[in-house]
Amino acid sequence: MKSVTLVGPQPAGSEQVARILAQRGIKRPVALVTAGWQERESEDEALIASFGVPAVNLRLHARSEELFADSLRYAPPEGTNHASKLARDPELSTAYKARQERLRHMQVFYRMRLESADDVAQAIAVRHVDDALLEEEQRVSIDILKRLDGDHLARCQRLQDEFDARCTPEQRPSIALHRKELAAILEPAGALVIAGGHVASLLNRMRLFGVLDLARHLPIIAWSAGAMVLTDRIVCFHDYPPYGKDIAQVLDSGLGVAPGVVVLPDPSHRVRMDDARGIRRFAERMAPALCLAMDVGAEVTFEGGRIVSGQAFLLSTRGEVDRDWRGGELVGTRPATPSAGGPA
Repeated sequence: MKSVTLVGPQPAGSEQVARILAQRGIKRPVALVTAGWQERESEDEALIASFGVPAVNLRLHARSEELFADSLRYAPPEGTNHASKLARDPELSTAYKARQERLRHMQVFYRMRLESADDVAQAIAVRHVDDALLEEEQRVSIDILKRLDGDHLARCQRLQDEFDARCTPEQRPSIALHRKELAAILEPAGALVIAGGHVASLLNRMRLFGVLDLARHLPIIAWSAGAMVLTDRIVCFHDYPPYGKDIAQVLDSGLGVAPGVVVLPDPSHRVRMDDARGIRRFAERMAPALCLAMDVGAEVTFEGGRIVSGQAFLLSTRGEVDRDWRGGELVGTRPATPSAGGPA
């Protein structure tokens, strides 16, 4: 890729994306992904108006709806070459839905194992034993969670590989026609801009249509779920869940163009920033990745898979929040890992 810039949430009236585009001298229309908004994908007028340049929505959610529909929702105008003319692919639709159902079950079972391990870790953490033993047991608790995370991530990747090998999406006429249309939009574009929303929906549609392969010549700007899908590991988190335990869980591998970081969007509403023990547990569990809490105004830029500049809140393995972290100062480095961590 060219540059990949991850930014914090973009509230109404934000000019951050427009500023980044202007700094990079981008005046051509940009390609926009709002697939994470699902059915509201086309409600992009206000967002596009904030960019300062025109934008073309890639319609990834709508394209997938056409692809998996039992029947076409509308007839394309005569004489057009719209992909919906050849959009239906029942075989791919059946395989895709079966894979998604399996992934949902796997996520539930993985979360059950996480919660069980966390319960044991919490019980051990309050035992009155000597400090050396307790420290050792805390390391064991973290290692167990890391192994559960790694195993789940590997199983998700195997399932994706099996789906790709069996269905060969890139070779199917239904997908090829969509990709041809997408390539025609992306080739002259000035940048690729990826909004947030439902992270799994966004990830699946970007994978299905091979968007990053078609956009290798473009700089990318992404926020919230859009930033998460560009990393190599998507981690769902919420310290204030409406129900259930607040333990974080790995969702899937990401697209990998912003590697070595775990992105935590909107931390002001989702992370207990004053919980030193919880922050330390989480950072230990995610190490050696950098845990970057990205609030409004945050900005981290990658080139060639390395952080070259930026600012965000760094959650450290010491349980501290470094609010003055600057990416350029840690290019190619990872925070030191202390000898012990808590049960994440």
